[in-house]
Amino acid sequence: MTVEIKEIQDLKNMNVSKLVEESEAEGYRFLRRLVDQYEDGSNTFDQVDEVLYGVWDHQDHLLAIGGLNRDPYSTKDGVGRLRRFYISANARRQGVGTKLLQKILEDAKGHFNELVVRTDSSAADAFYRANGFSGDLGLPEATHILVLAQEHRKKA
Repeated sequence: MTVEIKEIQDLKNMNVSKLVEESEAEGYRFLRRLVDQYEDGSNTFDQVDEVLYGVWDHQDHLLAIGGLNRDPYSTKDGVGRLRRFYISANARRQGVGTKLLQKILEDAKGHFNELVVRTDSSAADAFYRANGFSGDLGLPEATHILVLAQEHRKKA
């Protein structure tokens, strides 16, 4: 599947309603939180080293979304958090999620030592493990971790 991954500069100027509706129909609330937190300003992916991406198909349909935040739950420096990562059901198992994750990992390297994520989905657990994450952390705020580097570099 040919896709284009682009940074989302302003989520308020985009129509993500189809992805939100689809995710809610599957029982996930995190895309609704993405929209709500973006609108209230509590998480707009605009801090240093943070980014939000969308993935579009050749017909300019939004297929996936995912972002990178500084982990608000960690007391350690250099911990990034994969946030609001969702792939439309009709785009799953076609490499879209892997491409999006690889793009986010490129951004995380050099800025973060570790990347964490929280999921309660067995399919997501398998996806993250297949992409190098370790699971079963025993933490309420993170279920998976990927060690990126021993030390991160700060932007000049």
